[in-house]
Amino acid sequence: MEYISTRGSAPALDFEGATLAGLANDGGLYVPSEWPRFSRDEIAAMAGLPYAVLAQRIMQPFVGDSLTQERLLELTTAAYGRFAHKAVTPLKQFDEQQWLLELFHGPTLAFKDVALQLLGLLFEEFLGRSDQNLTIVGATSGDTGSAAIDAVAGRAKVDIFMLHPKGRVSDVQRRQMTTMLAPNVHNIAIDGSFDDAQAMVKRMFNDQAMTSRFTIGAVNSINWARLMAQVVYYFAAALQLGAPHRPVAFSVPTGNFGDVFAGYVAAQMGLPIERLIVATNVNDILHRALSTGDYSAGTVTPTAAPSMDIQVSSNFERLLFDLNGRDGAAMAAQMAGFETTKAMTLTNAQREGAAALLTSARVDPDEMANSIRWAWEAAGELIDPHTAIGLHAARAAGLPAGVPVVTLATAHPAKFPDAVERATGHRPGLPDRIGDLFEREERCDELPGTYDAVAAYVAQRATPKA
Repeated sequence: MEYISTRGSAPALDFEGATLAGLANDGGLYVPSEWPRFSRDEIAAMAGLPYAVLAQRIMQPFVGDSLTQERLLELTTAAYGRFAHKAVTPLKQFDEQQWLLELFHGPTLAFKDVALQLLGLLFEEFLGRSDQNLTIVGATSGDTGSAAIDAVAGRAKVDIFMLHPKGRVSDVQRRQMTTMLAPNVHNIAIDGSFDDAQAMVKRMFNDQAMTSRFTIGAVNSINWARLMAQVVYYFAAALQLGAPHRPVAFSVPTGNFGDVFAGYVAAQMGLPIERLIVATNVNDILHRALSTGDYSAGTVTPTAAPSMDIQVSSNFERLLFDLNGRDGAAMAAQMAGFETTKAMTLTNAQREGAAALLTSARVDPDEMANSIRWAWEAAGELIDPHTAIGLHAARAAGLPAGVPVVTLATAHPAKFPDAVERATGHRPGLPDRIGDLFEREERCDELPGTYDAVAAYVAQRATPKA
C-alpha cells in the first residue's frame, strides 16, 4: 500500500514511512493511494471475532508489507490488552433505536486510546529497525495529549512535546498529561487556543531549521495510522447490530474531524453505513461547511466540551481531497487560500459527495445539558458533554425506525465531573485505576503563544538526528 499527500507534491511512502512522517512535507496529509474494499461475505465472516483479531483483519490491507499478519496481530493483542473491558469498545442500548459505543475503557479514559496505544507500539517497532530517534510534537484540546503521552512515556528513541491551551482543558485532562513524569515527556501550556497550538505543530513540520536537525513525527490525527485504528470500532459496532445485512448510522461528536473520517473510510471499505452524523458544539465550522458549503474560521468559544472547541479541522482536508477527484494541485490551491484568508467555499463535487453520507448538527449548551440529563433519567447512564452532543444530534436526526443509531461515547464522564453533576445531580467518580490522579505531582512548562518560543523549547530538549 502506498500513501500519497492530499496536496500532491510530496513523495509517496509506504505504511512505515507514513507512520513515522505524520504530516507530508508539502503540508498535506497522507491517505492511501486507494481504498481497500471488503465484500459482503468477507464482512459477514468477521462477526464474532475478538477485537484484536478484527483489528488485524481490518488494518492489514493498509499495513501492506510493513508488518506480517502475525506481527500485526501481536501488536493489536498487546495494545488492546490494556483496556479495562474485555470487549474493548462495548455497546450499550438506550432505547429501541439509540445505542452507545463506549470508547473510553483505555488507560486515559478517552477514545484516543484506541488508536494511540497501537501507535506507540508501531513507533517502537519501526524505530527499532534503525538508529533513528523520533521527536513527536503534538497539540491537544484535551484527550489526545494524555493518550499519546501514556502510549510513548518511557519508550526508547522517542521524545514527546505536547502543547495544550492553558486553562482550556479540564482538570482531569490536564493532570493526566502533567503527572506523567517520564524523562521523555514534555508538557507545554501555551497562551492561546487549540487552533493556535495546532498551527504551531503544522508549522514545525515545514520549518527546515527544525526538520534538518530533528526527525519530527505526529500523534495527532494528522497521522494516518491513528485514523486507521479508529476504523475498526465502526466495523465492531455495526457487526454486532447486524451488518452487513442491515445498515447502521453513527453520530460522532467531533472537532478535528478525525473520528468522522474514520467512519467515512469504513464506508469506503464496504461497511453499510446509513448515515454519519457530524455533531458539533457552538464552534460549528464543520456544520456550516456541510450544510451551506461555508468553511470559514471564526473565534473559538470555550465550552464545557473543550475537545470540540476548534475552528480549523485538520482532517476535513482528507475528505475534501477524496471528494474532489483526488486532485492534489487543486487541494493545495484550495488550502493555500484558506490558510491566507481563513475562509473557503466547498466545490459542488465536495458538497454533493459529502451529502451522500454525511449530515451535521450544531448543539448549544442547553441542548447538551438536556442530553446528559436524558441519558441519566431514561437509561441510568452518565455521559460526558462531548458524548451528549453526539447523542442530541442522534436523537434529532429523524432516521427510519429500523436503522440503529450509534453515538460514539468519546470520553468517560469522570473527565468532566462538573458538567455532568450540573445536569444530573450526580458526580461521576474516577475509575479505581486512576483514582489517585489528584494526589500525583504535576510537571508542566508555560510558554507564550508564539511559534519561536515553542520551537526554541523543543530544540533545547529534543534528540538531534544521528
